[in-house]
Amino acid sequence: MGRGFIAALIAGAAYMVVVLGYWSGPGAVVLKGAGVALLALWAAMRARSTDGWMIAAVMALGATGDVLLELAGMVAGAAAFLSGHIVAVALYRRNGAGWVLTACAAVAVAAVARLVAHDAGVALYALGLGAMAGAATASRFPRRFVALGAWLFVVSDLLIFARMGLLADSIVPRLLVWPTYFGGQALIAWGVVTTLARKR
Repeated sequence: MGRGFIAALIAGAAYMVVVLGYWSGPGAVVLKGAGVALLALWAAMRARSTDGWMIAAVMALGATGDVLLELAGMVAGAAAFLSGHIVAVALYRRNGAGWVLTACAAVAVAAVARLVAHDAGVALYALGLGAMAGAATASRFPRRFVALGAWLFVVSDLLIFARMGLLADSIVPRLLVWPTYFGGQALIAWGVVTTLARKR
């Protein structure tokens, strides 16, 4: 599995303590960014092709989004994540993903996001989110890792959007947003990186 990947899993799991403890401050922000940043580092250390560097960039943009959400707010964080989704779609397109499922997933996720959050800006971001998940599903990467991880990412973001409306007073988003997000990112990174390594 590799020490870098294990270190990322430990950091990701540790942040859940911060979530449940309602902790804040610089240390919490660093720990939040550490899990996916370590996934990015692990992917970069194994990159031997354009695809390898692309998945490292996807993870790096995710880690940037994690930190910006805490330091600069929702819009800045969403911009980093959206950039990551765009790179991910390009990666999956390079690996067999077609436009039909990509487009259908984009529209479907955006529609659901609009319903749960009642916000047009959220729906616009969700187009990129859904496209990423649809392209992951249609790509040649193993679905049990990459597609599953991508849809867990979708679930995590939909829970965040629901916290703005439908689940505003519920504890469910606090309990599930981080595990579905980080678990999704870890599955994506593992599926892509190990598949590229086997191709070599």
